[in-house]
Order: sequence, then structure tokens, then C-alpha cells
Amino acid sequence: MFDGLKALQVIHEGPLLKVRFDSPETGNAVSGLLLDELLSVLGALDDHPEIRVLVLSATGDDFCLGGDRREFPSLLSDENGHAAMRALGNKARRACDLLANTGVVTIARLHGAVVGAGVGLAVLCDLRAGADNCRFRLPELGLGVPPAWGGIMARMFHESGAARLRELVLTADNFDAAKAAELSILHKVVPEDQLDATIARWTRPLLRRSPSALRTAKAMMNSYAGAHRLGDATLLDAELLTYAVASTEAARAAR
Repeated sequence: MFDGLKALQVIHEGPLLKVRFDSPETGNAVSGLLLDELLSVLGALDDHPEIRVLVLSATGDDFCLGGDRREFPSLLSDENGHAAMRALGNKARRACDLLANTGVVTIARLHGAVVGAGVGLAVLCDLRAGADNCRFRLPELGLGVPPAWGGIMARMFHESGAARLRELVLTADNFDAAKAAELSILHKVVPEDQLDATIARWTRPLLRRSPSALRTAKAMMNSYAGAHRLGDATLLDAELLTYAVASTEAARAAR
């Protein structure tokens, strides 16, 4: 079903699809390749109506160390208006849109460090369970760029609340799994050796649900969650990220 993938492992078990980030040597940083493969997998879900649940997890010590900043300098070019960097930002937004809006119930299984884009991808999942030793951070301001990646800020404002998210973004402080649960970033916090059992307790009843009822319920919840938005400011994320990265790299080169 999903052959030839390099940055992801995909295991299809009837109504269950397991998707694992599989670049442990980079801390599963979100690269262009990973986004391409994630888009391919998520885009194919409509062709497989038997799939009801998708579990997103990762190999290695960490779930995800954020966006792969090593790619950024090579994507910048004044000659084409930094088109490649902008394309990466738009690719991230499409992947996030698919993850949030698929009719399949999505579950995040988190361990180790969950940073930046990794936090966003997790929050876009319907249910999130994390090991009690997880460490979280939204580091973008500390790295000199705004939190403009994939349109995840809108989701996080809704899930965690504006005041709490403002603190996390402006301070770029680390926080633990208990704090993540308090902020509704995690639904469950358990010892790491109990993560799989926790995911299974969610998965088993979901696999017995009516597929059409699941899809309708998700569509309803997404609709209600977005009802307060008069416009979609997340459409600007790729532009904001491109401008910020280009400015940061130009300042670094001028030193």
C-alpha cells in the first residue's frame, strides 16, 4: 500500500494504520522528505475507506525535534523570491490540514522530546497520549522566527487557550508531560511502558464504531471548533516563515 518510504514506517492492519516517523538520526526532525511522504499517506486515506484509526508515533529516542532547520539555507534564493522555502511552508500547511480534517480518527503516541512542529503535529491528532517523561517546547522565538508553521497556532489556541499558549510561545520554556496534560496537549499521561496499552484501549472500541458515524462526528467537531474564525490567518504562515528565515539567514551571513 505504501511502498518505498524513507522517512516513515507505515503498517496497514485492516481498519488500523500505524504511521511512524523513522529518522531517529535527526530526532525525527520534520524535513521536506517527511512532509512529502506524510502527504502521500494522508492523501491516500480516502482511497481506503476501511481505515478507521491512524496512530502516529516515532522510532528512536524522541517523537520529533521540530522542523529540520538544516534544510533552510539551501531553500533560500533571492532570484526566485525564496520560492523553495515558501513551497516547504505550504507543504507543511497541506499536511497539517489533511491530518486535522481526515475522517479517520487520529491518535498521537508521544515519547521523549516533542518540539515545535512535533507539538503541532501531535495537537492536530484527535487523541494524544504521552509518556510521563516527555519533554515539550515551542522554541521558535528563541530561534529567531515566528511560530508560523503549518497553521498549527489556530489549533493550539483552540485546544490550550490563548493566554496559556501566549506564555509558551513568548518564553519558549520547556514543559513536562504533566503541564502538557494541564494544557490539554495530552489527554493521557502514563509510564512509557504503558503507552501501547493505553493506545490499544482507545483503538479497540473505535475500530467497532460505524465508519460513517466516526467521519460525521469528526466533521462536526472540526466545524464547531472553527466556527469562531472569520478568516483563515494560517494562510499567511508560509509567507511569514519565509520572510523570517530569509531575514535571519541574511543577518547571520552579514556578521
